[in-house]
Amino acid sequence: MLKSLKTINETKAPEISIAKAAFPEPFITGLEYNAPARGTWNIVHTGMLIPESHQIFICAQGCLRGVILTAAEMNAMDRMSWVSICENDFLDASLEDDIVNGTTEILNKMETLPPVVLVFLSCVHLFACCDFAITLKELEKRFPTVDFIESYMTPTMRKSGLTPDALMRKQLYSPLKPVPKNSKSINIIGNDRPTDQSGRLITMIKKSSFVIKDITNCKSYKAFLNMAESAVNITYLPTTYAAGEELERRLGQRHLHIPLSYSYHEITENFKRLSVELDMKIPDFSEDIRKAEKALEAAHTEIGNLPITIDYTATPRPISLARLLTEHSFRVEKIYSEAFVATEEEDFIWLKEHAPNILLASTVHPEKRFLKKEIPERKVLAIGQKAAYFNNTPYFVNIVSGGGLYGFSGIIRLAEMMIEASLKPKKTKELISYKGLGCESCL
Repeated sequence: MLKSLKTINETKAPEISIAKAAFPEPFITGLEYNAPARGTWNIVHTGMLIPESHQIFICAQGCLRGVILTAAEMNAMDRMSWVSICENDFLDASLEDDIVNGTTEILNKMETLPPVVLVFLSCVHLFACCDFAITLKELEKRFPTVDFIESYMTPTMRKSGLTPDALMRKQLYSPLKPVPKNSKSINIIGNDRPTDQSGRLITMIKKSSFVIKDITNCKSYKAFLNMAESAVNITYLPTTYAAGEELERRLGQRHLHIPLSYSYHEITENFKRLSVELDMKIPDFSEDIRKAEKALEAAHTEIGNLPITIDYTATPRPISLARLLTEHSFRVEKIYSEAFVATEEEDFIWLKEHAPNILLASTVHPEKRFLKKEIPERKVLAIGQKAAYFNNTPYFVNIVSGGGLYGFSGIIRLAEMMIEASLKPKKTKELISYKGLGCESCL
């Protein structure tokens, strides 16, 4: 007998109070709406992080439209090619040949071969059981000077196994080869934007004479490949964990996952683990905490009782952030997210007890397409683009995926951004239309 794997108190409604919500997935999944807030990065943006790389997408024309537009908006069409597949390609069993021959034709027309090529297959290749491994082996034989990266554009696989985003961040580092390790070299792995260089995470490591490498700072493919010599990989976003684990398994680089958090205790414990891993003296964090408290106090003095909404695109830990703000007397009104990472459970339970009226809101529920926006004259401070869109507010903190902020210094900077956002309205419709916040855009 088939049994539902969903919890009994999931809701079909687009919103539910946290007091009545289930963890980690409070909403029933089904037909989805996609809000026009485009600041988060997609697989095209992420693949472009590898210097000197070229991307080849092999899929149907309808799917190609989105990835080509992304490259166009980035002014990076010279780094993008594609092979369009049609129905007859499935009928005549030529899928593998199409990949090899299409990619070969593209590369042969180039004046200079790129050092690395990301070859993307799509959902239909998986459905047809395409042999990707044999095609890549043939391409490597034809182009021995090129590193080929097995890549996927498979949105149908978002809810089974690794998400396309997490898979892309893992595959990104597949060209790294085993080399002798440098004990004073450290990588920050999987991020799509640099970590705040003035924050405690970076300054603490550099003061101990370590070299920090990050794909976001690599200017050449050679510099990217040199990340293989680092002895330790640090990850702190949920989508980067698989990349860290794979590199530890394949290259022997020790993986230290210190999750982004807004809990003083968790931040302190993360830094202690970092100190032990790198054999550094454990700092005294009392001054960091004092400065964070002072920054939050200043933000609350300015913002007062202004309603605050948070969405998952701004931070992968919206529940942790909501708890921090609630503990400091901010008026958190709504959290936009379909699901939460496991590390949010303790904070979720805390909010259930101490702030039961906070609403959880879906961002993809079909009714979101038709719901009237919040009353424009009601001032709301949003943290994240989707929260700004659904509340029709120009007062919002424009960050995605944590914004490169981490630890106590990240909390301080976020408090400052909240003050700025509450005082200076933004052109919301214009800003959230740009794909991949932080990337070059021709719009």
